[in-house]
Amino acid sequence: MAKPIKETPVLTGEDATRFECATNEFVPASNEEKEQAQEAFTFFSSIATFSI
Repeated sequence: MAKPIKETPVLTGEDATRFECATNEFVPASNEEKEQAQEAFTFFSSIATFSI
């Protein structure tokens, strides 16, 4: 039987401030990073041997 899922704690104080600052400093991935991720995905897809 599955265990019940606990509620997510609410961020307060310094943790909340750090989280808010981190979300405001969002930098989108560069085209180079996107290309590298696509190459990695393609490589691992090509060697995957499991059936769907």
